[in-house]
This record gives sequence, C-alpha cells and structure tokens, in this order.
Amino acid sequence: MLAELSIKNFAIIESLTVSFEKGLTVLTGETGAGKSIIIDAIHLLAGARGSSEFVRYGEKRAELEALFLLDEDQHPVYERCEEFGIDVSDGMIILRRDMSSSGKSICRINGKLVTIAVLREIGQLLVDIHGQHDNQELMNEENHLSLLDQYSGKEVKSALIAYLELYQRYDGLKRKIIQLSENEQEMAHRLDLLQFQLEEIENAELQPKEDELLQEEKHQISNYEKIYDSLNNSYNSLHGEQRGLDWVGLAMSHLENVSHINIKLKELSETISNAFYMIEDLSYEVRNELDSLEFDPERLNYVESRLNEINHLKRKYGQSVEEILTYSAKIEEEIDTIQNKDSHLTKLQKELESVLEDLSVEAKNISAIRRKHAKVLIDEIHQELKELYMEKTSFDVNIDERRTPSHELKYSSNGVDEIEFYISTNPGEPLKPLSKTASGGELSRIMLAMKSIFSQHQGITSIIFDEVDTGVSGRVAQAIAEKIYRVSSGSQVLCITHLPQVAAMADTHLYIAKETKAGRTKTSVKPLNEEEKIKEIGRMIAGVEVTELSKEHAKELLSLAHTAKR
Repeated sequence: MLAELSIKNFAIIESLTVSFEKGLTVLTGETGAGKSIIIDAIHLLAGARGSSEFVRYGEKRAELEALFLLDEDQHPVYERCEEFGIDVSDGMIILRRDMSSSGKSICRINGKLVTIAVLREIGQLLVDIHGQHDNQELMNEENHLSLLDQYSGKEVKSALIAYLELYQRYDGLKRKIIQLSENEQEMAHRLDLLQFQLEEIENAELQPKEDELLQEEKHQISNYEKIYDSLNNSYNSLHGEQRGLDWVGLAMSHLENVSHINIKLKELSETISNAFYMIEDLSYEVRNELDSLEFDPERLNYVESRLNEINHLKRKYGQSVEEILTYSAKIEEEIDTIQNKDSHLTKLQKELESVLEDLSVEAKNISAIRRKHAKVLIDEIHQELKELYMEKTSFDVNIDERRTPSHELKYSSNGVDEIEFYISTNPGEPLKPLSKTASGGELSRIMLAMKSIFSQHQGITSIIFDEVDTGVSGRVAQAIAEKIYRVSSGSQVLCITHLPQVAAMADTHLYIAKETKAGRTKTSVKPLNEEEKIKEIGRMIAGVEVTELSKEHAKELLSLAHTAKR
C-alpha cells in the first residue's frame, strides 16, 4: 500500500506530507483546493510524463517522494526490481522524482538512479490510477487479452509456458527458412563474405587462450632486466660466505648441540633444520630459473606481431580467441547450409511442419481455457453491472483467431487469439467494442464493475479513483460507493469524490483545503474526526451553507454506510 507521500514545491503545494492507511481513503474539498494535484504527484511518481509547469512558481525544482509497503512476498514488483538491480528490503519501496524548472527529471527507486521508463515499469505494478476520462487499460482493446489471462490465472499461465517453448522453436525455424529462401544474388554475396571470413580466421591458425599466453610472455620479455636482477640478488643473498644460508646453517648447528636436553629445544632444532633445507631447495630453484632466462629481441618482435594479428581479428569477430573460434564454427555451419540449401530447406520444412502440429494443439488448448474463463467473467461482469443498476446492459468477450491475408493461423507469443470486450448499454442495440460505447456516468459504472473483478487478479498495491463517480446520483451513487468500498477490501483505494455517499463509506477521510498567506496560495491536508466528517459530508450535501438538516442527513448517511460495511 501507499504509506506516505511527500510533496515539495509542486504546483500550488509548498510542502506537504500525507500518511495513508489501508482500506478506503477519500479526499474531499472545494474545487481547486488541490485534490487532483496530489493525484498528479502520484501519477508522476508512477512514471507519467512531467513538465516544468509542475514546479511551483519562483522555485528551482519540485520534489516528490512516496513510500510503498508490500505485504506479499511474491509480489511481481520484487522480480522486476531484481532485474534492474534495485535492492528491496523489509518490503519497502521508495519512489522519488525531482523535476527542475528547466524540465529535467531525476528518478530514484530505493536510492538507485533509474530512467523514467524503469520508474514507469515499477510504478505501474504498485499503483493504478483511474480518472474520469482516463480509463487506461480497460478501455484499450490491446490490453484485453492480458486482462483475460490474468483473470484465468494459473491454468492459462502453465498452458502458455508449454506453448511458448514450442513457439520459440517455430519462430526460429521460420526465420531460418526465410533466410535460406532469399534471392540467389543475396545468398551468393553472403556466401562470399562468410568464406572470406572463415579463410581469414583459419589462416591465422589460432590456438585456445593463445592471446592470454602471448600477453603473459610479452610482459615477461619486456621485464627481462628487472626479473634477472631480482633473481640474481635473491640467489646471492642466500648463497655464499656470510650469506643467508650460512647464518641459518650456523643457527641449526647450535640448536642441534642442545636438542637432546629437552623436548622444546628438540622441536626448535627440527623446525630450523626443516627451514634450512627448504630455503636451500628454493635457492636451487631460483638458480635454475636464473639459468633458464633468455632475452630474445626477435621473439619479442614475433609476440608483438602475433598479438597485433589476433587483435585485428578480435575487432572483427569477437572479444577473445575463444569467441573468434566459436564464430568460425558458426559460419562454417552456415556455409555448409548455404552450399546445400535445397537439402537443408527440405529438412527445415519437415521440422517446421512437425513443430506446427504440436503448436496448433497447444494454441487450441489455450483458446479453450480462455473461452471457458471468459464465460465465467461475462457472468461476473453482468452481476457487477446489475448491482450498479445496469441490469439491462449486455457484456461479451469477443474471441477471434488471428489470421494472415492468406487465411492461415497467425501465431504469436501469446497464442492465436484476438480478444476484445464488447458491450451494449441499451436493449435491442447490438454489442459494440467497449472503447466505442457508453459515456459519462455509464462509462464510470462499467469501468468500476470491471475494476471490481480485475483488481483481485492484478496484484496492484494501490488503486486511485479520480472523480470516477461524476455524472451519477441517487441510488446509483450509493451503489458506486459500496462498489468502491468492496474494491478496497482487496487493495488500498484512494478516491477523490464529490459524492457524499462515497465519502460516508470511507475508512479514512482527508480534507484538502487551500489558503492564502503572504500573497501565496498553499494547500493543506487534514484527517477528519467523526464530528468533522459529519460537517464535511453535510457541506457536500447542502453546498456552501451547512444546516442542521444537512448534518442530520450526513449522520444518516454515515449510519447507512456502517450498516453496509457490516
């Protein structure tokens, strides 16, 4: 859920920190007080497009920050954050966005700098904002398939996993066939290029890790003098009269003379004796290494020349000798495929036909699962609409097969289905695409009915309704209030409203006000107690002047709301 929102120098807000609770929170206040500005701030934190106009007049930058608390260990945002290298600990995510008066934005998630695209991707998993004229994914037919799949749950998810594995093989085979079926001239050019590359690599006669070994040898030859001096001085420090080994040998001899006296002296004698023979062996190794040293200027020239040759190939074919050799094997296989194009095409076509048979079965299985769940969804939507006094409205999930111009099935990563929600709000009228049907109060109720169902399957942390109840009144207003409250039982809901029925259902009521001080307008947010709620709901019922009668109506509304909640 959204636990806290901090806003500084944003529009008419100078500085504001708001804490939010679980359940349904309503924001009310006079028109222009700044209710929508608070929602705009959350929208920007979820990755919406910014503008320098949002920065408070006379200030250099606006600062927005939101703290989200995650209750679920398996929330999809964890996986996305891990992909982007964002650390999430204790189930807390902090989104921050600073916007300068020049129009630039700096975005952070848990302190890590991110792009607006990443902020948007994470933000959309945490908060879902619905405005009066902004119905987002529900009104966009491109999202209807994914919404149905979310509703269908694990059954369609496991079927899609099995299908996707086949689809990737199918898509890869199709690409190979298309590549082999290109015109002869392009294929001949490709063959010439590959043969030239293969010949260049083969002529180099590369050996595995050759570049690393040559680099090491070059480094050694280049440091010949330093190595020789160090080995020589090391050997001379150990061997010779009055040198290291002489002194260690003398110490060994002295301890041997007394080693029979007690165990401790014997242990010391043995230790120094072992050390002497170990140092003596090491000195011989140093001498052997010194004798094997050889400075060969011609060898250095060869090594440098060979490294230049290998680096030239690296610039063209890979970052290491191993990558170049891998590329060589790959193009050798491609050359063989081109030279024996017809036989390879026949083999690929047979393989494609075999995969296509299995793919078709899996695609039909996915379609059957979607159709089964679509029937249940239709019934649930009708029930939701009935509760919103739209019992004469018809809803349908239109499922068609995608086909090519030649009427063959068109496969994609999510199957062969094209899905669009259809609706008719009046008896006798034909079903039409949801995006082209209904308006005003009808559209608000349709959207709310769908959100009541889909919010249970989307895992969104917070849902925000920005005046979605506009254009309704009476019993419909009460039904919308109860529906919004029901959505809040599964997700935190923030709602800007002008309906007293919705305000009465709130678990938390925040009053937004603006005032003018020192010639500047400021916005403030105040949580209302029970008495203040009555007064505010009375204002919403009566208008400017709150009468005793409007207060009585407000108390009655709150009482009805308590009953409805129970």
